[in-house]
Amino acid sequence: MYKNITGLSKFLFVCLLLLCAGFSATAQEAVAEATPKVSGEEQFLRYVLITFFGVLAFILLFFLHTVNSLLKAVIEMQFATAKKQSPETAARLAEIANRPSPWKKLLQKLTAAKPIEKENDILLDHDYDGIRELDNHLPPWWKWGFYISIIASVFYIVNYHITPVWGKGLSQQEEYEAENAEAEIAIAEYRKKAVDLVDETNVVLLKDAASIDKGKAKFAEFCSACHGDLGQGGIGPNLTDQFWLHGGDIKSVFTTIKYGVVDKGMIAWKDEIKPGEMQTLASYILSLQGSNPTGAKEPQGELYLPVADSTQADSLATPIQIENATARL
Repeated sequence: MYKNITGLSKFLFVCLLLLCAGFSATAQEAVAEATPKVSGEEQFLRYVLITFFGVLAFILLFFLHTVNSLLKAVIEMQFATAKKQSPETAARLAEIANRPSPWKKLLQKLTAAKPIEKENDILLDHDYDGIRELDNHLPPWWKWGFYISIIASVFYIVNYHITPVWGKGLSQQEEYEAENAEAEIAIAEYRKKAVDLVDETNVVLLKDAASIDKGKAKFAEFCSACHGDLGQGGIGPNLTDQFWLHGGDIKSVFTTIKYGVVDKGMIAWKDEIKPGEMQTLASYILSLQGSNPTGAKEPQGELYLPVADSTQADSLATPIQIENATARL
């Protein structure tokens, strides 16, 4: 009886321990997900609730251990008393005490293992240098797992390769593509809010007035000393014409601002200006095209025209401008 009770108590103990661990992990995930959405007071109350359940689980485990110890003491006292009274009662108690627990019975059914004292019943005649072989079969848990996997595979084939029975019935490739599409949408939404994630690979030209005004302020702060207040040029080249030393598209201008041109005296601004600010600055610089300020410096570099405007090259640059620019390459 004692072994049955203690075996059951051990089983309950393990189950309760696993339950507590699972609850704790789930609660931590819930708190982590809810942290940005709740106030500090609500978060504190959740931690208090988790702590309360943890203490309660510990008390239950301690109670179960105490009951188990008391039962053990009671059984041992009864066994000692029975020995003094009669051999028959003592033998009966010994038989009850030696009875396998439910846990051991379950393991026996799952493994079908032969006890050591009965190994002679499954001993084969094979003898390899004194090593004898036992006729052990695969354990039932393995066989049933194999049978269940075969049955599950039939449902899997029907659901994912014939017709959906549950869920959407998507194949692994379709699930992968759907998740990629969802991820692309999520990344795009995130980038809209996180402007400083922009770099030379994904920068785009901004044309709204607010962005241009921000870029103008940055230009006055960082660029006007070398390129003039209106971008007409000075120490640095003229930024209002269509001739560029390092490319005239938004990505090229952004890259030049970010990494600089050391051999020509332009420093890298990546440590001074944030990526989002560099995007507005590059957009403002490109907005200066065709402004023709007074005292503009002569063109330098190569003529750059967008693909859509390439047919207008002759009307946008005179032969003298092209000749002067080419002479400075």
